[in-house]
Amino acid sequence: MNILITGCAGFIGYSLSVKLLKKKNVNIIGFDNLNKFYSVNLKKKRLSILKKNKNFKYFKIDLTNKKQLSKLFNEKKIDVVFHFAAQAGVRYVSSHPEKFIQSNILGFHNLIDTSKNYNIKKFFYASSSSVYGDLNNFPVGENSKLRPKNIYGLSKKLNEEYLEINSNKKTKYIGLRFFTVYGEWGRPDMLILKYLTFAKKNKTLFLNNSGNHWRDFTYINDVTNILCRLINKNFNKNEIYNVCSNRPILIKNLISYLNEKTGYNKIKNVSGNNLEVFKTHGKNSKIRRKVNFSKYSNFNKSVDSTIKWFKKYNHLI
Repeated sequence: MNILITGCAGFIGYSLSVKLLKKKNVNIIGFDNLNKFYSVNLKKKRLSILKKNKNFKYFKIDLTNKKQLSKLFNEKKIDVVFHFAAQAGVRYVSSHPEKFIQSNILGFHNLIDTSKNYNIKKFFYASSSSVYGDLNNFPVGENSKLRPKNIYGLSKKLNEEYLEINSNKKTKYIGLRFFTVYGEWGRPDMLILKYLTFAKKNKTLFLNNSGNHWRDFTYINDVTNILCRLINKNFNKNEIYNVCSNRPILIKNLISYLNEKTGYNKIKNVSGNNLEVFKTHGKNSKIRRKVNFSKYSNFNKSVDSTIKWFKKYNHLI
Protein backbone atom coordinates (compact mmCIF):
# COMPACT_ATOMS: atom_id res chain seq x y z
CA MET A 1 0.00 0.00 0.00
CA ASN A 2 1.34 3.43 -0.96
CA ILE A 3 0.38 6.13 1.54
CA LEU A 4 0.97 9.83 0.98
CA ILE A 5 1.53 11.84 4.16
CA THR A 6 1.65 15.60 3.73
CA GLY A 7 3.40 17.49 6.50
CA CYS A 8 5.54 14.40 7.16
CA ALA A 9 8.12 16.46 9.07
CA GLY A 10 5.40 17.81 11.36
CA PHE A 11 4.31 16.36 14.67
CA ILE A 12 1.38 14.13 13.67
CA GLY A 13 2.68 13.38 10.17
CA TYR A 14 6.04 12.22 11.49
CA SER A 15 4.53 10.17 14.33
CA LEU A 16 2.10 8.39 12.03
CA SER A 17 4.85 7.71 9.50
CA VAL A 18 7.01 6.07 12.17
CA LYS A 19 4.17 3.77 13.19
CA LEU A 20 3.11 2.85 9.66
CA LEU A 21 6.67 2.07 8.57
CA LYS A 22 6.74 -0.75 11.11
CA LYS A 23 4.05 -2.54 9.12
CA LYS A 24 4.67 -4.89 6.22
CA ASN A 25 3.91 -3.86 2.64
CA VAL A 26 3.53 -0.16 3.47
CA ASN A 27 5.37 2.54 1.56
CA ILE A 28 5.26 6.13 2.74
CA ILE A 29 5.57 9.02 0.30
CA GLY A 30 6.03 12.12 2.42
CA PHE A 31 6.25 15.78 1.61
CA ASP A 32 6.80 18.92 3.66
CA ASN A 33 7.89 22.48 2.90
CA LEU A 34 9.93 22.74 6.14
CA ASN A 35 8.61 26.21 6.92
CA LYS A 36 10.02 28.25 9.81
CA PHE A 37 6.89 28.48 11.98
CA TYR A 38 8.83 26.49 14.58
CA SER A 39 12.26 24.84 14.80
CA VAL A 40 13.45 23.60 11.40
CA ASN A 41 16.12 21.60 13.25
CA LEU A 42 13.39 19.58 14.94
CA LYS A 43 11.70 18.94 11.60
CA LYS A 44 14.99 17.90 9.99
CA LYS A 45 15.70 15.49 12.87
CA ARG A 46 12.29 13.88 12.39
CA LEU A 47 13.02 13.56 8.67
CA SER A 48 16.46 12.04 9.28
CA ILE A 49 14.85 9.29 11.33
CA LEU A 50 12.25 8.57 8.66
CA LYS A 51 14.84 8.49 5.88
CA LYS A 52 16.58 5.55 7.55
CA ASN A 53 13.70 3.37 6.36
CA LYS A 54 13.95 2.24 2.73
CA ASN A 55 10.15 2.34 2.42
CA PHE A 56 10.05 6.10 3.02
CA LYS A 57 10.52 8.67 0.25
CA TYR A 58 10.64 12.41 0.97
CA PHE A 59 9.89 15.36 -1.32
CA LYS A 60 10.18 19.04 -0.47
CA ILE A 61 6.89 20.41 -1.80
CA ASP A 62 4.69 23.38 -0.91
CA LEU A 63 0.92 23.03 -1.17
CA THR A 64 0.70 26.29 -3.11
CA ASN A 65 2.77 24.78 -5.96
CA LYS A 66 0.20 22.85 -7.96
CA LYS A 67 2.73 21.86 -10.63
CA GLN A 68 4.83 20.01 -8.03
CA LEU A 69 1.74 18.30 -6.64
CA SER A 70 0.69 17.12 -10.09
CA LYS A 71 4.16 15.76 -10.79
CA LEU A 72 4.15 13.80 -7.50
CA PHE A 73 0.73 12.23 -8.08
CA ASN A 74 1.63 11.42 -11.65
CA GLU A 75 4.84 9.62 -10.66
CA LYS A 76 3.61 7.78 -7.57
CA LYS A 77 0.72 5.32 -7.38
CA ILE A 78 -0.97 6.55 -4.23
CA ASP A 79 -3.71 4.53 -2.56
CA VAL A 80 -4.39 6.54 0.60
CA VAL A 81 -3.72 10.17 1.59
CA PHE A 82 -3.20 11.60 5.08
CA HIS A 83 -3.20 15.38 4.77
CA PHE A 84 -1.59 17.12 7.76
CA ALA A 85 0.33 19.93 6.02
CA ALA A 86 -1.18 23.25 7.09
CA GLN A 87 -0.37 26.47 8.85
CA ALA A 88 -1.01 25.92 12.55
CA GLY A 89 -0.89 28.17 15.61
CA VAL A 90 -3.95 30.02 16.88
CA ARG A 91 -1.86 32.91 18.24
CA TYR A 92 -0.04 33.20 14.90
CA VAL A 93 -3.34 34.23 13.28
CA SER A 94 -3.25 37.87 14.34
CA SER A 95 0.20 38.54 12.86
CA HIS A 96 0.13 36.31 9.75
CA PRO A 97 -3.49 35.74 8.62
CA GLU A 98 -2.36 35.40 4.98
CA LYS A 99 -0.38 32.23 5.85
CA PHE A 100 -3.61 30.47 6.84
CA ILE A 101 -5.39 31.53 3.65
CA GLN A 102 -2.50 30.44 1.42
CA SER A 103 -1.81 27.07 3.03
CA ASN A 104 -5.07 25.99 4.64
CA ILE A 105 -7.47 27.17 1.97
CA LEU A 106 -5.62 27.55 -1.36
CA GLY A 107 -3.24 24.70 -0.53
CA PHE A 108 -6.11 22.45 0.51
CA HIS A 109 -7.90 23.19 -2.77
CA ASN A 110 -4.75 22.43 -4.77
CA LEU A 111 -4.28 19.05 -3.10
CA ILE A 112 -7.92 18.01 -3.43
CA ASP A 113 -8.18 19.20 -7.01
CA THR A 114 -4.98 17.41 -8.03
CA SER A 115 -5.83 14.16 -6.27
CA LYS A 116 -9.25 13.98 -7.99
CA ASN A 117 -7.48 12.93 -11.18
CA TYR A 118 -6.15 9.77 -9.54
CA ASN A 119 -7.64 6.67 -7.99
CA ILE A 120 -7.35 7.62 -4.32
CA LYS A 121 -9.42 5.25 -2.18
CA LYS A 122 -9.38 7.17 1.12
CA PHE A 123 -8.39 10.74 1.85
CA PHE A 124 -7.93 11.58 5.54
CA TYR A 125 -7.44 15.25 6.39
CA ALA A 126 -6.72 17.18 9.58
CA SER A 127 -9.49 19.37 10.85
CA SER A 128 -9.48 20.78 14.38
CA SER A 129 -11.42 21.27 17.59
CA SER A 130 -11.10 24.98 16.72
CA VAL A 131 -14.08 24.63 14.37
CA TYR A 132 -16.37 24.50 17.43
CA GLY A 133 -15.28 27.81 18.94
CA ASP A 134 -16.80 28.71 22.31
CA LEU A 135 -19.81 26.47 22.89
CA ASN A 136 -21.63 25.96 26.18
CA ASN A 137 -22.82 22.35 25.92
CA PHE A 138 -20.15 19.69 26.46
CA PRO A 139 -18.91 17.33 25.28
CA VAL A 140 -19.22 18.61 21.71
CA GLY A 141 -20.13 15.99 19.12
CA GLU A 142 -19.58 15.91 15.40
CA ASN A 143 -23.09 17.33 14.86
CA SER A 144 -22.62 20.29 17.23
CA LYS A 145 -22.78 23.80 15.81
CA LEU A 146 -19.54 25.20 14.42
CA ARG A 147 -18.59 28.69 15.55
CA PRO A 148 -14.86 29.24 14.96
CA LYS A 149 -13.50 32.38 16.56
CA ASN A 150 -10.24 32.73 14.62
CA ILE A 151 -9.00 32.34 11.03
CA TYR A 152 -7.34 29.01 11.79
CA GLY A 153 -10.63 27.47 12.95
CA LEU A 154 -12.45 29.10 10.04
CA SER A 155 -9.98 27.62 7.54
CA LYS A 156 -10.62 24.13 8.92
CA LYS A 157 -14.39 24.64 8.80
CA LEU A 158 -14.06 25.76 5.17
CA ASN A 159 -12.07 22.60 4.38
CA GLU A 160 -14.94 20.46 5.62
CA GLU A 161 -17.54 22.49 3.73
CA TYR A 162 -15.44 22.50 0.57
CA LEU A 163 -15.65 18.72 0.39
CA GLU A 164 -19.42 18.82 0.74
CA ILE A 165 -19.65 20.49 -2.67
CA ASN A 166 -16.40 19.66 -4.46
CA SER A 167 -15.20 16.10 -3.98
CA ASN A 168 -14.49 13.02 -6.06
CA LYS A 169 -17.22 10.40 -5.68
CA LYS A 170 -14.66 7.61 -6.06
CA THR A 171 -12.81 8.81 -2.97
CA LYS A 172 -14.00 8.77 0.66
CA TYR A 173 -12.95 11.93 2.51
CA ILE A 174 -12.54 11.57 6.28
CA GLY A 175 -12.14 14.71 8.40
CA LEU A 176 -10.27 14.37 11.69
CA ARG A 177 -11.02 17.02 14.30
CA PHE A 178 -7.92 16.82 16.49
CA PHE A 179 -8.08 18.07 20.08
CA THR A 180 -4.77 19.40 21.56
CA VAL A 181 -2.41 16.60 20.57
CA TYR A 182 0.69 16.36 22.79
CA GLY A 183 3.60 14.02 23.43
CA GLU A 184 7.08 13.10 22.28
CA TRP A 185 8.32 14.94 19.16
CA GLY A 186 5.55 17.49 19.68
CA ARG A 187 5.26 21.12 18.62
CA PRO A 188 7.44 23.51 20.69
CA ASP A 189 4.76 26.22 20.57
CA MET A 190 2.24 24.02 22.38
CA LEU A 191 1.87 24.43 26.14
CA ILE A 192 3.72 21.43 27.58
CA LEU A 193 6.88 21.76 25.49
CA LYS A 194 6.71 25.54 25.73
CA TYR A 195 6.60 25.27 29.53
CA LEU A 196 9.57 22.86 29.57
CA THR A 197 11.56 25.15 27.27
CA PHE A 198 10.93 28.17 29.51
CA ALA A 199 11.81 26.10 32.59
CA LYS A 200 15.12 25.01 31.04
CA LYS A 201 16.01 28.61 30.16
CA ASN A 202 14.66 29.89 33.50
CA LYS A 203 12.53 32.44 31.65
CA THR A 204 9.19 33.78 32.87
CA LEU A 205 6.19 32.03 31.31
CA PHE A 206 3.10 34.18 30.81
CA LEU A 207 0.04 32.07 31.57
CA ASN A 208 -3.13 33.12 29.78
CA ASN A 209 -6.28 33.50 31.86
CA SER A 210 -4.24 32.44 34.92
CA GLY A 211 -4.67 28.86 33.74
CA ASN A 212 -8.42 28.92 34.35
CA HIS A 213 -9.36 27.22 31.10
CA TRP A 214 -9.70 23.65 29.93
CA ARG A 215 -8.19 21.55 27.15
CA ASP A 216 -9.07 18.06 25.95
CA PHE A 217 -5.50 16.75 25.68
CA THR A 218 -4.97 13.77 23.35
CA TYR A 219 -1.76 11.75 23.54
CA ILE A 220 0.08 11.24 20.25
CA ASN A 221 0.30 7.44 20.69
CA ASP A 222 -3.48 7.24 21.04
CA VAL A 223 -3.88 9.41 17.93
CA THR A 224 -1.61 7.27 15.77
CA ASN A 225 -3.18 4.03 17.03
CA ILE A 226 -6.61 5.35 16.02
CA LEU A 227 -5.39 6.51 12.60
CA CYS A 228 -3.74 3.17 11.84
CA ARG A 229 -7.00 1.38 12.58
CA LEU A 230 -8.97 3.80 10.39
CA ILE A 231 -6.94 2.90 7.31
CA ASN A 232 -8.46 -0.57 7.12
CA LYS A 233 -12.04 0.53 7.76
CA ASN A 234 -14.68 0.87 5.05
CA PHE A 235 -16.66 4.08 4.62
CA ASN A 236 -19.96 4.39 2.77
CA LYS A 237 -19.76 8.19 2.64
CA ASN A 238 -17.59 11.13 3.65
CA GLU A 239 -17.27 11.34 7.44
CA ILE A 240 -16.09 13.63 10.25
CA TYR A 241 -14.61 12.30 13.51
CA ASN A 242 -13.54 13.91 16.75
CA VAL A 243 -10.11 12.61 17.75
CA CYS A 244 -9.99 13.32 21.47
CA SER A 245 -9.75 11.76 24.91
CA ASN A 246 -13.08 13.11 26.26
CA ARG A 247 -11.33 14.15 29.50
CA PRO A 248 -10.57 17.89 29.62
CA ILE A 249 -7.76 19.04 31.91
CA LEU A 250 -7.80 22.35 33.81
CA ILE A 251 -4.64 24.15 32.67
CA LYS A 252 -3.96 25.37 36.20
CA ASN A 253 -3.81 21.74 37.35
CA LEU A 254 -1.45 20.79 34.52
CA ILE A 255 0.85 23.67 35.43
CA SER A 256 0.88 22.52 39.07
CA TYR A 257 1.86 19.02 37.96
CA LEU A 258 4.65 20.37 35.75
CA ASN A 259 5.85 22.59 38.60
CA GLU A 260 6.05 19.53 40.83
CA LYS A 261 8.04 17.60 38.22
CA THR A 262 10.47 20.38 37.31
CA GLY A 263 10.70 22.68 40.32
CA TYR A 264 10.18 25.63 38.00
CA ASN A 265 7.78 28.34 39.11
CA LYS A 266 8.60 31.55 37.24
CA ILE A 267 5.04 31.99 35.99
CA LYS A 268 3.15 35.24 35.57
CA ASN A 269 -0.62 35.15 35.27
CA VAL A 270 -2.07 37.34 32.52
CA SER A 271 -5.52 37.94 31.06
CA GLY A 272 -6.97 35.62 28.43
CA ASN A 273 -6.34 35.79 24.69
CA ASN A 274 -9.59 36.50 22.83
CA LEU A 275 -8.48 34.27 19.94
CA GLU A 276 -8.53 31.21 22.19
CA VAL A 277 -11.54 29.31 23.46
CA PHE A 278 -12.27 28.81 27.15
CA LYS A 279 -12.82 25.07 26.94
CA THR A 280 -12.40 22.15 24.57
CA HIS A 281 -14.12 18.89 25.42
CA GLY A 282 -14.95 16.48 22.64
CA LYS A 283 -17.26 13.51 22.50
CA ASN A 284 -15.35 10.51 21.12
CA SER A 285 -17.98 7.77 20.99
CA LYS A 286 -18.18 7.86 17.17
CA ILE A 287 -14.47 7.20 16.61
CA ARG A 288 -14.34 4.60 19.41
CA ARG A 289 -17.14 2.64 17.81
CA LYS A 290 -15.56 2.86 14.37
CA VAL A 291 -12.15 1.53 15.34
CA ASN A 292 -12.99 -0.34 18.57
CA PHE A 293 -10.64 1.83 20.62
CA SER A 294 -11.31 2.44 24.30
CA LYS A 295 -8.06 2.32 26.28
CA TYR A 296 -6.64 5.85 26.27
CA SER A 297 -3.24 6.53 27.81
CA ASN A 298 -2.87 7.75 31.38
CA PHE A 299 -2.41 11.52 31.22
CA ASN A 300 0.23 11.91 33.95
CA LYS A 301 2.31 9.00 32.63
CA SER A 302 2.14 10.45 29.11
CA VAL A 303 3.27 13.84 30.38
CA ASP A 304 6.13 12.11 32.20
CA SER A 305 7.16 10.43 28.94
CA THR A 306 7.07 13.80 27.20
CA ILE A 307 9.31 15.31 29.88
CA LYS A 308 11.76 12.41 29.49
CA TRP A 309 11.84 12.95 25.71
CA PHE A 310 12.41 16.69 26.19
CA LYS A 311 15.46 16.11 28.39
CA LYS A 312 17.07 14.19 25.53
CA TYR A 313 16.04 16.32 22.55
CA ASN A 314 15.53 19.87 23.88
CA HIS A 315 18.60 21.06 21.94
CA LEU A 316 16.51 20.73 18.76
CA ILE A 317 13.88 23.22 19.90
